[in-house]
Amino acid sequence: QVQLVESGGGSVQAGGSLRVSCAVSGATVSPYCMGWFRQAPGKERVVVAATLSGGGRTYYADSVKGRFTISRDNAKNTLYLQMNTLNLEDTAMYYCAAAYDNSWPFWRAPLEGDFLYWGQGTQVTVSS
Repeated sequence: QVQLVESGGGSVQAGGSLRVSCAVSGATVSPYCMGWFRQAPGKERVVVAATLSGGGRTYYADSVKGRFTISRDNAKNTLYLQMNTLNLEDTAMYYCAAAYDNSWPFWRAPLEGDFLYWGQGTQVTVSS
């Protein structure tokens, strides 16, 4: 059974950096599509970034472009999200998601329904 476990969340001051990780277990093959979503208190869960195996396609939400970088190490079966220049609006629970099929069409942003597997989340809190 595929499991995703996030780590690396925590508290950071505005302007700082943080890297969160997502380890995939229970699978012999790396997921084809992986992504990060986040959910702030009282708000819906939204996509932050996503990437396909081999770097064929990468997506970033407008709010994080130029500040966040998604990457993956297939040998370690791990997904990363490097977050720089963090601001208060980045405070949220960050979730890792994975899919083994090409369920994310190229013509739109990734959606929650494109991903079958989800982690439990890691909290990121940005303070002033």
